[in-house]
Amino acid sequence: MMRPLPPLNALRAFETAARHLSFTKAAAELNVTPAAVSHQIKALEELLGVLLFRRLPRALRLTDAGQAALPILGQGFEKLSQAVEQIRAHSESGLLTISVSPSFGALWLVPRLERFRARHPEIETRIDGTDRRVDLTRGDADVALRYGPGGYDGVRVDRLFGQVNTPVCSPALLRGAQPMTKSPQAKQPLRSPEDLRHHTLLHIVWKDAEASWRMWLLAAGLPDIDPTRGPHFTQESMAVEAALDGQGVALVGDILVADHLAAGRLVRPFDPSLSTPLTFAYYLLSTNDSAEQPKVTAFRTWLLEEARATRPEARERT
Repeated sequence: MMRPLPPLNALRAFETAARHLSFTKAAAELNVTPAAVSHQIKALEELLGVLLFRRLPRALRLTDAGQAALPILGQGFEKLSQAVEQIRAHSESGLLTISVSPSFGALWLVPRLERFRARHPEIETRIDGTDRRVDLTRGDADVALRYGPGGYDGVRVDRLFGQVNTPVCSPALLRGAQPMTKSPQAKQPLRSPEDLRHHTLLHIVWKDAEASWRMWLLAAGLPDIDPTRGPHFTQESMAVEAALDGQGVALVGDILVADHLAAGRLVRPFDPSLSTPLTFAYYLLSTNDSAEQPKVTAFRTWLLEEARATRPEARERT
């Protein structure tokens, strides 16, 4: 069990006086009287049972105990100052920092974000596009949007939606044309899964093997089509851009391309029944302490509404 700490004011008085080796200069920095500083330090020495200063006629000198304590206390007060700044930046202000994977941010969140700003103009947003792990408890972000299997410990978790993996392409490929390329393969209309052998496959480097072209082609009964040919992308957004340009057929989660499908910029070339449910889902993560902050509550309420609009319950497959 941790021992009770001495009063913070007394520790601060010692740290300041030790840096200056002067009660007078410490008093000026702390905006108190030299007598008050002397009193705080004497009370601290009595509480700890050890002298921290040698009081000479015209100077102060640190004892061995004082010299050992000074750098650690200095670091401690610096950490406290940083923590207070984090609290001010993320809790007291209207700035909401959202950590989101770059592709999900670009394809789904950012196109909808203006609706959140219109509803809550008092909340400024900062979008941190990253796939790296963030520590919400340390103030890396206020909330995080992540795609994964769930089971996140130590935080509040709100499930947004699952998705299905589906081939998508430019409508031009259905007619046998690719607007941005001259490939001879582009002359073959894409009308059935068998026609994929004549088209470029756009791959995404997924963490889960079930989302690969190899698994989709096997499920579609087409093991003879080479599942490895075509360019590979580390971000879904890049594969989607290639599909929009008519460069090939991308195998992506339908949530990521919901807006493009609704606008007709992309199409599903095959029967939707060939889409495969994915076990992962999208989640909103927030710390238990920050979950009820007004800005976090406002964002969660809005985000869950957008999630329901993106995938109505009648169409939910996961």
